[in-house]
Amino acid sequence: MAAISAKDVKELRDKTGAGMMDCKKALQENDGDQEKAIAYLRKKGLSQAGKKSGRVTAEGLVDSYIHFGGQIGVLVEVNCETDFVARNEAFKELVQDIAKQIAACPNVQYVDTDEIPQDFVEKEKAVAMGSDALKGKPDNIKEKIVQGKLDKTLKELCLLHQPYIKDQSITVQELLQQAISKLGENMKVRRFTRFVLGEGIDKVESNLAEEVAAQTKPKVEEKPAEEKPAAKKATSKKKKGKKK
Repeated sequence: MAAISAKDVKELRDKTGAGMMDCKKALQENDGDQEKAIAYLRKKGLSQAGKKSGRVTAEGLVDSYIHFGGQIGVLVEVNCETDFVARNEAFKELVQDIAKQIAACPNVQYVDTDEIPQDFVEKEKAVAMGSDALKGKPDNIKEKIVQGKLDKTLKELCLLHQPYIKDQSITVQELLQQAISKLGENMKVRRFTRFVLGEGIDKVESNLAEEVAAQTKPKVEEKPAEEKPAAKKATSKKKKGKKK
């Protein structure tokens, strides 16, 4: 068995957020290999999270995140079991990270696939079944292809199935499960709302290039109308006769 140093344990803890003893055990079980230890802790987290999934979550936090100079805003509610965990800094950080995740995912509309209306699911399935690429294929093959495409489409709409913005190797669901393992309580993202400035308002479309050109074009000053010269008065000159 490889010798496990305190530095190795700390490095693994910084990567995973797991407890010191869990990190030490994970490294011991995997001969000091950091990547294998991470996978070990992830599997352990999933197992522990599964045991807690039936517990009631009536506490938690409602948090907000404003992004991009006030152009995007998010409200999210994440629940836990006790007020004690709700006040924990690690839980608060988790809720804020989830709010940032929502801000970064413009296509996400639901927490998980079980929230998607059935009529939408049926419509998407009908569209997929009508694809030209399926023509001539046996019905059982069609069904498998369509179901695979449908699952992918539905997951793209759901928060829990998105790659976590700070670690693309895990999903938001796995992030939540790691937090459950770390803090020892069941947690759920209950609901969220994403606001985009001006969304849904009909805006007057304009040609930006033309507007800029009009603003930068030098103005031609109108010249005042020239005054006509006054008519000269006719003067009659009398010819003086020569004196004889």
